[in-house]
Amino acid sequence: MPELPEVETVMRGLRAMLEGRRIRHAETTRPDLRWPFPEGLGRRLTGATVTGFRRRGKYMLARLDTGESLLIHLGMSGRMVARPAGAAPVPWMGPQGLASDARGHNNPPEAHEHLVMETMDGTRIGFVDPRRFGSIDLVPTVAEDAHKLLAGMGPEPLEADFTVARLAASLAGKRTPIKAALLDQRVVAGLGNIYVAEALFRAGLSPRREAHTIPGVRAGRLVPAIKAVLEEAIGAGGSSLRDYVRADGELGRFQDRFSVYDREGQPCPLCPGLEAGGCAGVSRIVQSGRSSFYCARTQR
Repeated sequence: MPELPEVETVMRGLRAMLEGRRIRHAETTRPDLRWPFPEGLGRRLTGATVTGFRRRGKYMLARLDTGESLLIHLGMSGRMVARPAGAAPVPWMGPQGLASDARGHNNPPEAHEHLVMETMDGTRIGFVDPRRFGSIDLVPTVAEDAHKLLAGMGPEPLEADFTVARLAASLAGKRTPIKAALLDQRVVAGLGNIYVAEALFRAGLSPRREAHTIPGVRAGRLVPAIKAVLEEAIGAGGSSLRDYVRADGELGRFQDRFSVYDREGQPCPLCPGLEAGGCAGVSRIVQSGRSSFYCARTQR
């Protein structure tokens, strides 16, 4: 599932293509994804102007001049497909060869494209989700944070209110492993398996360590490590694993910089090596059904 850096990257791409533009036409190609679409979604989007964007955790919000915000969650396999105004139509091969959509364009929805929006200048945005674990909703802009999917979320890790003191307070008394605590969106918003592994490595903390032992010096290492990992990943366009690609079709590059994630048995960047006297390399354990990668020698 895309994590904060991937969602931020996609949102920035959508902002560049949609902000300030009016949606000439919008339509859905099925009634639901993970949950049913809002009633009349295409009609309610048609004619609206996109006034701005906001990310909350792993969710994107496109704000409209109608007073509503389009809430988008990519889920496990969702992605946004963008074609700028003036770009050549995308050919689509159907049973009868090159096909056209209902409006006569030679760029009908590609497979699993469940929401399509086209602006007045011809910019075209589609939401593609083969496994349909994503979700789309409309929420009053003034009540975004009260939405059932956003209410109760913790602080944004790249904002000023995500401090050592706030993380320490959230972890106080927690007997769960720090890995599980950081994946709890009520503790901090937007983190997932990849960036928790990388942040814990940078902070020198084992994913096995109980969360209540973090407040203090360890929290003082962990908060800047989380911020640094996320900022570097956003700068690299995220990590392109499995289904994720950016809205412009390009791949992120942060996976080339992983220190521990998905590197079981490979050398730790901080240790002498796998030879005698060095570390045993990156280890993999399973916590709550998910893989955790870490160096047992440097992460305690």
